[in-house]
Amino acid sequence: MGAVLDSIKIKGVEIPLIFEKSDALPIVSMQIIFQKSGSIEDKNLPGLAKFSAKMLNQGTKSLGNVGFANRLEQKAINFGVSCGIETFVLEMSSLKDEYKAGINLISLLLQEPNLTPKAFEKVKINSLGYLSRKEDDFDYVAAINLKKILFKDTPLEYPSYGTIESLEKITLKDVKNFLKEHLVLKRAIVVIGGDLSLKEAKDSIKKILLKLEVGEFEPLKFYDANSKQETKLVKKDTKQAYIYFGSPYYLKVEDDDNYKARVASFILGTGGFGSRLMEEIRVKRGLAYSAYSRVNINRSHSYFSGYLQTKLKSQDEAIKIVKEVIKDFVEKGATKKELDAAKKFLLGSEPLRNETLSQRLSRAFNEYYRGKPLGFSKEELKKIETLTLEELNSFIRSHPEIINLSFSIVTK
Repeated sequence: MGAVLDSIKIKGVEIPLIFEKSDALPIVSMQIIFQKSGSIEDKNLPGLAKFSAKMLNQGTKSLGNVGFANRLEQKAINFGVSCGIETFVLEMSSLKDEYKAGINLISLLLQEPNLTPKAFEKVKINSLGYLSRKEDDFDYVAAINLKKILFKDTPLEYPSYGTIESLEKITLKDVKNFLKEHLVLKRAIVVIGGDLSLKEAKDSIKKILLKLEVGEFEPLKFYDANSKQETKLVKKDTKQAYIYFGSPYYLKVEDDDNYKARVASFILGTGGFGSRLMEEIRVKRGLAYSAYSRVNINRSHSYFSGYLQTKLKSQDEAIKIVKEVIKDFVEKGATKKELDAAKKFLLGSEPLRNETLSQRLSRAFNEYYRGKPLGFSKEELKKIETLTLEELNSFIRSHPEIINLSFSIVTK
């Protein structure tokens, strides 16, 4: 049985519920996902969403961090709170026999989260320490500077972990207000599956959802990447040049051509050995150990990006080759050999992407979140299978915006 879309009504709010019955193993997997509640909602305090997620990982007031963690460990329950750019997620998996215990612990967490000054100071110290260490992570430095270029003057400009300056400004009151505003019924989507019935799933999840307020929800805004080509150089004591590049990509999650973007991206830079960038930069010229690119298509933003590391003396040549390869790809498109190889991999590896319950639930959620019917991924595979070289190259030529590359470089 595949995943199905249902709903559950709590306090007058119809909450989407994605469910898959699977009795292959005696396990249950559950997520509550809050829309428009990730780092895109940090506003003037970059890092607030991730900081708030870390605070919820500090357990309950009555049990504390260690006591809460011990309860989970005793029952072999995996639980965590995380956040991405757009969403804030509570996730749990357990054996079927311990599922109710997990539900009870999450209910307790929402009822009395450990939002104490002591827990707050612990999270702040750890978060500041993490960012201090990241100053010497040159991949991280190059990546966040690329986002600053591509999404200047938007909420996406700032790193999701925040900055040392922004974390210093965050208060316990900010965290409480963030959680109160975002962990609400109108933003919630429930994803649950495993060795239980739909009725059992609904009955159990109610206990958690009843702890939440109704709240408010506004649709996500969409932000185009900056088409103005810029280069940002950061000098560090490094033996390698870290080169990150990106450009606009004018495609949205609801567009019908997403499957073509998937194939084109695989051929250009996502496919590893055999991809155009890897062949030209590593195999033919030996300029880098690896070279990678991808398209990022989200509800709030879309863009093209890639990266490579090279010797300091090869920095300018590598940048020149990246520009040439991408320009040539847009103008001339893919070859029949490249299309056949991409199809073989994408279609042949499909079973590996659909093996586990968590993989299938994640796919079902992504289909729903992107406004597609459940099972849409299978339809996309059929489209990939019948995609012609002419159709693919026409699509590639229709996206010359990826040539407008900006670069973020850490060098010596």
